[in-house]
Amino acid sequence: MTQDRPPPETTAPQTLRCPDSRFAFVIPVYNHGATVAQVARQAQALGYPVFVVDDGSTDRTPQYLLEIKDVTVLRHAKNEGKGAALMTGFMAASHVADYAVTLDADGQHDPQDVWKLIDAIPAKKRPIIVGARQGMHNTVTDHVPWTSRFGRKFSNFWVRASGGPKLSDTQSGMRIYPLPEAMGLNTKARRFQFEVEILVKAKRRSIPIIEAPISVVYGAEGSRVSHFRPFVDFFRNAKTFTRLIFTRIFIRR
Repeated sequence: MTQDRPPPETTAPQTLRCPDSRFAFVIPVYNHGATVAQVARQAQALGYPVFVVDDGSTDRTPQYLLEIKDVTVLRHAKNEGKGAALMTGFMAASHVADYAVTLDADGQHDPQDVWKLIDAIPAKKRPIIVGARQGMHNTVTDHVPWTSRFGRKFSNFWVRASGGPKLSDTQSGMRIYPLPEAMGLNTKARRFQFEVEILVKAKRRSIPIIEAPISVVYGAEGSRVSHFRPFVDFFRNAKTFTRLIFTRIFIRR
């Protein structure tokens, strides 16, 4: 992993919520050259530091990121998975922030929704805030892929069965994580499964987990770049949930 430039200034915006806390964006990216620059700029406009973790992209993502000033770009020499990219971003962000705000690089999230997540943080608590994507049932106008609809229901059920929180959208990539607590949960998964495992581990550590509604934007059908592979990731999910259920039933007892 390499770092292209030093962390940006941490001057907070005038509209800052939670004045006693510092926030930073962490954006994992793998071959999203067409959208990541816009996502990073939109996040940057909100006044918080932005860390983009290039997880071994093989397209023009690195070139597009070089065009953005005052964004910290971290690189993995090869693709290690979304969870690994998030952990790299958490480590870097922890030096300048108390919370990491995560965004997917494909443009499905509106960075302005971060205010909804920040406003959901209760006083004197350090929770994980999950952005619950609204309107994903509307397959006609939003072109929501069937894999996203099925995966959301599948994940919600098994997160709960594993002893995790009861949520409506356990697969949402727009979240707020408290640092360094999220880094100390001993998550094993390093790909997509990281985002469900960390919810279960957080629940076991009595870290509050709260949902807040956010918007979601899917472009015309076929225009969104997704690295989710239904069969491969189904078995990876099954392996992760099997491990979590085993530890819930046997080891914890």
